[in-house]
Amino acid sequence: MKLPSLSLLSAVRRGVLQSNKFVTLNPTTAPLLNKYRLHHCSADSKMLPRISFSNDFFFRQLFDTESSTYTYLLADLNTHEAVIIDPVLEQAKRDAKLVEDLGLTLKYALNTHMHADHITGSGWLKKLLPGCQSVISGNSGAKADKHIQEGDTVTFGRHTINTLATPGHTNGCMTFVVHEQGCVFTGDTLLIRGCGRTDFQEGNSKSLYENVHEKIFTLPENFRIYPAHDYKGQLESSVWEEKQYNPRLTKNLEEFIQIMDNLNLPYPRKIDASLPANRECGLYDIPKE
Repeated sequence: MKLPSLSLLSAVRRGVLQSNKFVTLNPTTAPLLNKYRLHHCSADSKMLPRISFSNDFFFRQLFDTESSTYTYLLADLNTHEAVIIDPVLEQAKRDAKLVEDLGLTLKYALNTHMHADHITGSGWLKKLLPGCQSVISGNSGAKADKHIQEGDTVTFGRHTINTLATPGHTNGCMTFVVHEQGCVFTGDTLLIRGCGRTDFQEGNSKSLYENVHEKIFTLPENFRIYPAHDYKGQLESSVWEEKQYNPRLTKNLEEFIQIMDNLNLPYPRKIDASLPANRECGLYDIPKE
């Protein structure tokens, strides 16, 4: 299927990234990316038309009000194979019913990282929808049916999710990219006008900043950003928007680290219950009903 045309700059950046499988930039490609990367506040930078979803791609954004978590259901409308990203335990029955109502087969339940603010719904979904397998980064410290690393792919029907390792919020943070559809699922690494905190659970501000700038901000600027959370009612962003307006990540590294070191956020309310459960991929105190 032919994609809508991208700007020359985005096409160059995309081609270089794909050829290097999203691994650390090498000396040959780095000058090319630096030459064509559009930095925030650039005079000639502008928002580009979004890529339209293909007719056989199903997308549904779901929300958990208690944890302000976004869950994403993606599917191939021809094969009916589906994946779900960042499910929440309390919403597992909702999500399973939606999958059944739509006549889909849930192939994988993916987590972008080991969450601290809610228990994953992966374990309960495996029981509600037999055949579903759980997926998480091998660096997360959590159990799963499949552990993935950067460069691995997750397929459902003819569609492919590419994986980027983007640690910084946690060691196991992954970003999922669906290139054909122009969308990026960033977990807690990159939020809308924000980012995940780095003051607990292996957090590292320098690592988060570098991974966002080198792996997410070098994607085509019209790619949609879908985070794991939003606390202000915003549904999505874009690579271009976050490069232009993210109040933390438009700063230089030293300023960013200073901001992150002085957030003074409260201890996560559900972390003591969530982390033990999520290490077991949610197979922990699953409700009987």
